Amino acid sequence: MDHYGKLAALGTACCWTVTALSFEAAGRRVGSLPVNLIRLVIAFLLLTAFGWIVRGIPLPTDASGRAWLWLAVSGVVGFSIGDLCLFRAFLLVGARTAMLVMSLVPPMAAVTGWLLLGERLTVVDLAGMALTVGGVAWVVSERAAHAEPTEPDPAPSQPPRRPALGVLLALGGAAGQATGLVLSKVGMRDYDAFAATQIRVIAGIASLCVLFTLIQIWPRVIAALRSRPAMARISLGAFFGPFLGVSFSLVAVQHTEAGVAATIMSIVPVLIIAPAIVLFRERVTLRAVLGSVIAVAGVALLFLT
Repeated sequence: MDHYGKLAALGTACCWTVTALSFEAAGRRVGSLPVNLIRLVIAFLLLTAFGWIVRGIPLPTDASGRAWLWLAVSGVVGFSIGDLCLFRAFLLVGARTAMLVMSLVPPMAAVTGWLLLGERLTVVDLAGMALTVGGVAWVVSERAAHAEPTEPDPAPSQPPRRPALGVLLALGGAAGQATGLVLSKVGMRDYDAFAATQIRVIAGIASLCVLFTLIQIWPRVIAALRSRPAMARISLGAFFGPFLGVSFSLVAVQHTEAGVAATIMSIVPVLIIAPAIVLFRERVTLRAVLGSVIAVAGVALLFLT
């Protein structure tokens, strides 16, 4: 079943490619924080309908208390803390530095999986991870250097660049994503991946609601709900992101090592090149092509083990 998990990780990366394009467009209109909450609410509705139709249970009431605890913690760590750190890092150090730091997610997941689950990687696994992460980092370091985020910040004015804090926040985002993935595996075991995602989403919604109340940005959320173009993009992103993509990611870690799954999922910057050419008519450089080839070779190597 090992390849089944790797195929699920590849499916996750494909889903997150659609999500990245959708949420980028929505975030430019209404800001990343409202998008972060609204996408989870839409995903919760989709997961409820899916559970009702497929499992006959709209809510994950059949999960054990242990599963609820670990999956809820992973939802807060991944959906709330990790994502919010990353969004803030974009503003403080820019996309190039933040996304380069996010390339550390696979090794962080591998180390966390080893510490919490005793997962061990072969030499071939490590070589494949190194090739993939290196190729993705090479592509990202060029592509992100030409574009900084344009979404509005919750503060009245754009914050000044603070490199040290920005890098720390980006590291927090990477750690949140890696740790959330491993904690999901700890709590899920053989439980249904879509129901497990629903628990994570519920925890993410609850924690964001508390945060939004404290920082008083509910008017921005209401304004986002009234924007039809933004809601259309958020709905598309929610379907391929926290509903389908995150569920596939949990299937992936059920059937393969967390570090390997995270590595395959990290190739989104490579997969997004083709849509960027078609939709935005971007030019592809030799460096982007070579970085993509290296990343794909790394993924292929992972499938050989």
